[in-house]
Amino acid sequence: MQAGEILFQENSPSNFYFQIETGRVRISNFLDDGKEVLHKMVCANEGLGELAILDAGVHIATAVADSPCTVYKINSSSFLEILREYPSIHMLITQEIAHDLRFKIFLTKLICNACPEEIITQLLHRLNQERRLICTDCNRLMLTRQQLANMTGLRVETVIRTMKMMEKSDKLQIIRGKVFVPSDGIE
Repeated sequence: MQAGEILFQENSPSNFYFQIETGRVRISNFLDDGKEVLHKMVCANEGLGELAILDAGVHIATAVADSPCTVYKINSSSFLEILREYPSIHMLITQEIAHDLRFKIFLTKLICNACPEEIITQLLHRLNQERRLICTDCNRLMLTRQQLANMTGLRVETVIRTMKMMEKSDKLQIIRGKVFVPSDGIE
């Protein structure tokens, strides 16, 4: 798949489970005004599409390739058969759904109760703790400022201004437009 290609759209029927071998896919809703609400970045060795299969509903968001990807598709009936036949895989998928729900609750609470610097600080701290979307070799944030804005509901200008203030306070580094977090995390 090429960057920008759609795997599935919000309200479409669930016909496949997708497993990402390489690349990244973002799970988002697109509002009437064109704004994107980013829910999750699905990376290599992760899957998506399971929710609509498990509850026999439609997709609740749109999945778009964020970069060139290699993606495997498993039709929904085969996916359900795999879960029945291999309880350990079912448990791994259940744990991932629980992890995603825990992250959404964390983010919702954070957005409702914090100022922009606290939102960004806590989100980067959480991503750093989980070693998710932060390069393990160089500590570069693997999200754009626009993606951070889409994830947090902040305006991109607010994210940029806040990150510049955080850089002045030595909470992160911005080098040639790339954001780097301290290896011991942001406090």
